[in-house]
Amino acid sequence: MNERTAVPSAEAGERRRIAKSAGIVATGTLASRLLGLGRDQTIAALFPRAVTDAFFVAFTIPNVLRQLLGEGAVQNAVLPVLVKVKEQGGESEARRFFRAVRGVSLLALVGTTALGIGFAPALVNLFAGGYANVAGELERTVLLTRWVFPYILCMGTAALGAAALNTHGRFVATSFAPALLNVSFITLALVLPPLLGARGYDRGLALAAGALLGGVLQVLAQWPSLRAIGYLEAPSFELANPHVREVARRMAPLLVGMGVYYVDVVLARRFLSELGLGAQSYFSWAMRLCDFPQGIFVMALQAAALPSLARLAARSDLDELGRTFAFGMRLALFVAIPATALFVGLAEPLVVLLFQRGEFDHESARQTAHALVAQGAGVWLVAAVRQLLAVYYAVGDTRTPVYVAASDLLAFIVLALVLRGPLGHVGVGWAVSGSSAVQALLLWVLLARKVPTIRGQGIGGSVLRVLVASAAGVAGGRAVAGVLAAGPGSGAVARALPGLLGALAFGASFLVVAFVLKSPELVTLWTELKKRRARRRGGAA
Repeated sequence: MNERTAVPSAEAGERRRIAKSAGIVATGTLASRLLGLGRDQTIAALFPRAVTDAFFVAFTIPNVLRQLLGEGAVQNAVLPVLVKVKEQGGESEARRFFRAVRGVSLLALVGTTALGIGFAPALVNLFAGGYANVAGELERTVLLTRWVFPYILCMGTAALGAAALNTHGRFVATSFAPALLNVSFITLALVLPPLLGARGYDRGLALAAGALLGGVLQVLAQWPSLRAIGYLEAPSFELANPHVREVARRMAPLLVGMGVYYVDVVLARRFLSELGLGAQSYFSWAMRLCDFPQGIFVMALQAAALPSLARLAARSDLDELGRTFAFGMRLALFVAIPATALFVGLAEPLVVLLFQRGEFDHESARQTAHALVAQGAGVWLVAAVRQLLAVYYAVGDTRTPVYVAASDLLAFIVLALVLRGPLGHVGVGWAVSGSSAVQALLLWVLLARKVPTIRGQGIGGSVLRVLVASAAGVAGGRAVAGVLAAGPGSGAVARALPGLLGALAFGASFLVVAFVLKSPELVTLWTELKKRRARRRGGAA
C-alpha cells in the first residue's frame, strides 16, 4: 500500500512544486511587466518616432547577444548541468562548477561587450541598413548602441545568478529583480531628457542610461540571495572542469540553433528599417504587448518547470517527465490561447487605452493595432514552443532544436519577403507568427518520436475547452467595446473606456465559461492562489 501511494505522491509533489514556483515567478514577472507597460507608455508619449525607432534597434542588438550568451545559454545549457551536478555530486561540487562557469561567462561577456562597442557601426548597418536613407537616424542608432552595449555584461551575469537561485528553489529575487530595469527606464526617461537637451546631447541617451542602470541594479539585487546559498564567491577559470566541458558540448549546438532563430530578429529589424518612419516602433510595441502574457506566466512556467524536468531526466524517469510536460503545456495554453484571442479580437481598443497620448497619436494607435493582430495570433504558438524546448534541453538534446530553427528561419524569410510588400510592417508580424507555427509543429512531431512518453495526455480536451471560453470572451468584449465606441464624447476618458471595459468583459466572460466547463487548469490555479493566501494569513498571524 505504501509503495503504491509513494510514486503518485511524489508525482503530485513535483507538479505542485512547478505550480507553486510558477506562481512565484509569475507574481514577480507581473510586477515587472506592469512596470514595463509603464515604461513603454512613458517612452511612447515622451519621445518622437525617430528616437524610438533608433532606440529599439540599439536595444535589440545587445539583447540578442544577451539571450544567446546569457539567458538562453544559461537556462538551457548551464542550469540542467548544475542540477545534475548538485543531484549527483553534492553541494560543494555544484559550487565549484558554478565558480568555474562564472569565470568562463565573464570572459565571454567582457569580450563581446568590447567587440560590440568597437563594431557598432557594422552591427547597426546589419540590423537597420535602411536607416542610411534617413538623415541622422543611422548616426543616432550607432551612438545609442555603443552606450547601451554594456547592458549585455550585466544581464549575462544576472542570468547566471538566476540559474543558481532557481536550482535552489529561490525564485523571489530572480522574479522581482527585472522590475528594477523598468523603474530605471521610467525614472531616467522623465528626468534626463531636459538635462541632456540643455547641454546639446541627444535626448535619446536617457534611454541608454536607463538600460545600463537597470542592468546594474538587477545584478546587485541578487547578491543577498546568492550569499545565503553560498554562491556569491569569486569566479575561477577552471576550464578543465569536466562539467564546464559538458556545458560547452551542450552549448555549441544550442548557440547555433538560437543563432539561427535570432537571424529572424536581425532580418525583421532589417526589413522594418526599410518600411518607413515608425515601422520599428509599431512592431516593437505590439511585440511588447505579446510578451506581456508570455512573461507573466508562460515564461514563468518554463523557468519553474525546467529544473523539475531536468531532475526527472537525470533520474531517467521518462514516464513522469511526459506527464509533467503535459501538465505544463496545459497550463501554458490555458493562458496563451485567451491572450491570443484578446489581442486579435480587441487590438485597437487595447492600444488606444494603453498608448494614445502625447507623441503617440491616432495613426500610431491604428498601425500598432494592426501589428498586434499579426503578432498576437502567434502568442499561443510561442507558448507551445517554450514548453517543448524545455523538454529537449532537460534531456540534453540541443541538436534537434537547431534543425527545427533552420526550418523556422526559412519559413520566416519566405513569408516576410512575400508579405512585406502588400502589408508593410504588418506583413513582418504575420511572418513571425507563421514561422512559429512551423517551429511548434516540427518540435512536437520530433519530440513525440524521440521521447515516446510524450503524448497528448489531456492537452486536446483542455485546448477545446479554452477555445470555447476564449470565443465567449471575444464576443463579450467586442460587444461592450462596440457599444462604448459608438457613444458620445472624444476625450481621453471616452477613448479609454472601450478598451478598458471591453477587456474586463472579455476576462469575465472567459472565466465564467471556463468555470462552467470545469476547466481543470482554472481549478489548479485557483487552488494554488487560495493556498498562497492562506499561507500569508498564517504568516501574518
